[in-house]
Amino acid sequence: MANTYTQIHIQFVFAVKFRDAIIHSSWKDELYRYMTGIVQNNKHKLIAINGMSDHIHILIGMRPTQSISDLMQDIKGSSSKWINQKGFIKGKFEWQEGYGAFSYGKSQVKDVIAYIENQEQHHSKKTFRDEYMDFLKKFDVEYDEQYIFKEMI
Repeated sequence: MANTYTQIHIQFVFAVKFRDAIIHSSWKDELYRYMTGIVQNNKHKLIAINGMSDHIHILIGMRPTQSISDLMQDIKGSSSKWINQKGFIKGKFEWQEGYGAFSYGKSQVKDVIAYIENQEQHHSKKTFRDEYMDFLKKFDVEYDEQYIFKEMI
C-alpha cells in the first residue's frame, strides 16, 4: 500500500505441548533458522529468537499485511510439521495451543532483544509459567487460569 508507514514490534511467546522440554540443543539453531525463514517469507523482519527446551520467544518487526493469528498459525504449523518430518523426536511434536503476543515501542526493542538473548539466565531464576504470568500482568492482559499453558498431568 502506498503511503503506509508502520513500526510494529511484537514479541511472541509460545510453548511445546504440555511444556515438554523436548527442543534439543542439537537442533534448536536449525529450528530457529527455519522459523526465521517463515517470518521472512511472510515479509516481516525477525529481530530476535531464542528460548528454552520447552518454549520460544520471537521478536518481530511486523508489517500490517498479515494478521498476528495468521502469522502464528504459519510459524507453529509449518515448524511442527518440519520437526516431525526431520524426525528430531520420538513420537509426534506439537506446539501448545495459543500464544502470547506483546507489543513494544522502538525505545524498548534493545531491552527486549537482550531479554530474549538471555533466556537461559532468566530461567535459572524463574519458571516459564512464572515468566508468562509476569508478561500477562505487566501488559494488563485479562486471562482465564484454565487456559494458561498446560503441563502433562
